[in-house]
Amino acid sequence: MFLDEAAVEFTSGRGGSGAVSFHREKHVPRGGPDGADGGKGGSIILIADRGRRTLYDFKFHPRFQADDGVHGVQNKRGRDAKDIEVKVPVGTVVTDTETGDLLVDMAVHGMKFVLCKGGKGGKGNMHYTSSVRQAPNFAQKGAPGERILAKLELKLLADVGLVGLPNAGKSTLISRISAARPKIADYPFTTIVPNLGVVKYRDETFVVADMPGLIQGASEGIGLGHQFLRHVERCRALVHVVDTFPIDESDPLENYHLIEAELKAYREDIWARPRLIALNKADILPRESFGPLRQKFEALGVPLVIVSAVTGEGMERLLDALCELLASAAPEEDTLLIPVLKVTDEAFWDIEVNEEGYRLIGKRLLRMVAMTDLENEEAVRYLQRRLERIGVLDRLRNLGIEEGDEVEVGEFSFNFTDES
Repeated sequence: MFLDEAAVEFTSGRGGSGAVSFHREKHVPRGGPDGADGGKGGSIILIADRGRRTLYDFKFHPRFQADDGVHGVQNKRGRDAKDIEVKVPVGTVVTDTETGDLLVDMAVHGMKFVLCKGGKGGKGNMHYTSSVRQAPNFAQKGAPGERILAKLELKLLADVGLVGLPNAGKSTLISRISAARPKIADYPFTTIVPNLGVVKYRDETFVVADMPGLIQGASEGIGLGHQFLRHVERCRALVHVVDTFPIDESDPLENYHLIEAELKAYREDIWARPRLIALNKADILPRESFGPLRQKFEALGVPLVIVSAVTGEGMERLLDALCELLASAAPEEDTLLIPVLKVTDEAFWDIEVNEEGYRLIGKRLLRMVAMTDLENEEAVRYLQRRLERIGVLDRLRNLGIEEGDEVEVGEFSFNFTDES
């Protein structure tokens, strides 16, 4: 089953905690601290794979969670957790549903992207020795992992997109020029998912996508408009397939303008891409109507090819025209290789003042608190000295904090005690 949209939760592993340990050995009277570091938590890594054609697998597996790192022990570092590699179809766009940020565009086969980085392991007590603290009785907890609720959208990568009203003959056309074998019937909306076909013609090879039939209002999401139009975004050129003899006896020229208006309303840059018109079903159009209809379309100034997807008439002329069209079309943009990321400053922190008290914000401060063993008084004092060194406590004093006022950091809260 073809599925081009999925909501998936990804969670990386937490780092293992460092160990509190002291070297004890016979005939070694002054053994010092030897608590080792914890292992790194597992990361979630996305891999673009051209062998994947759909997001259907994520319907049954909507959650991925990496393992936590192993805690350190005496003189032995904890083992790193194994990363989880998740294969997605080429053309998958990943968006953070909570912030709306575009995270990455998996546009090239083999591309890798670390979506959720595993938490680093905490330091053991052997790292906290100094001239005045020779027997530290605390260690660092592992850093928490990351959690992202992501929206995956598949946008097919094709050179040419076939667009047009339902029952215009797009599926028959792609089956004629490629090895694709979509479902074909004599009623509208036979095609409900895009079909891809590889065309090999003379010395040229290119990919054609048969887009499900559009209707009026598709650009506003009527029917399955947005789902269909999404796949047109990646096409370098378009072929507008027009039914010359519609079963509802509508005007082919009006039908053409209807679809063109929907493309322009959806995205003007897509509407402006190189295109040609394929007047289909020429084998059943009455001869007395053929000349006037052709003249109307020639007046549009768009390259025109007369075809019959059923009989094969005009296929060679169509493929020649497609090769010329692709030669003049803009190449794929290299910018698709670059993840679109929200730039964050890891060192940034700030203090918000509210009715309840004071709130520390910033990824750096949140991680410092999360990696502190708050049940260990010595570890809390060490945290307080670190906050003093980077200027957090001075900033609180300047804001007018008083003894006993509440300070929040993430999900933790403290009462301020000034030991200056």
